[in-house]
Amino acid sequence: MDEKPTTPDPVELTRRAFAAADAGDIPAVLSFLGSDSLWDVSRWSFGTYQGPTAIGRFLGDWISSFAEYRRELVEILDVGNGVVYGVTVTHGRPLGRSDQIQLRGAAVCTWAEGVLSQITFFRDPDEARTAAEALAESRG
Repeated sequence: MDEKPTTPDPVELTRRAFAAADAGDIPAVLSFLGSDSLWDVSRWSFGTYQGPTAIGRFLGDWISSFAEYRRELVEILDVGNGVVYGVTVTHGRPLGRSDQIQLRGAAVCTWAEGVLSQITFFRDPDEARTAAEALAESRG
């Protein structure tokens, strides 16, 4: 008899969370969070938010600032110990503008027992990967 893992796969959880964000489904994104989860977008000059209420407010403001919005997960890697690295591209058209923007960056997701305890967004994917690897090693 095969035993199933008791802890959900962090890569699959990350894919689901990003799919929810891409769909603009904020309640679904929040379902991955714990009461103390941290959403760090300070490297993009958007601050840091803790807990589902603050994170939900930020996400609502961010997504509603676009007339068109799509977030694409173009690379994903399990670096171990509950740490996932992902390269993303946000495509969108900000409200009141006719031009499209593309924001390429990366995210480092930290999972514990199926909960996204922290996500940190980076402008530079190489910096994010280095941070993800160091974090995974420190959690080992």
